[in-house]
Amino acid sequence: MNKNYLFILFGAIVAIYANANKDQNIVLLVLGIAILMFGIFNLQKTIPSKKNKSSFIKSEPVDEEE
Repeated sequence: MNKNYLFILFGAIVAIYANANKDQNIVLLVLGIAILMFGIFNLQKTIPSKKNKSSFIKSEPVDEEE
């Protein structure tokens, strides 16, 4: 399992735990969300970007009217 998935899972568990209590612990909630976002960001970096396919249709020049 990739370590990014562990960050996402751990951050989600911490954030849910901090939010589930009657008196919410804001610091723990923010820490859990930060860990979650760190894992998502690192996972996103490993996904290759979509390549732009060049079009075979040439555009015609536009005549400018004065």
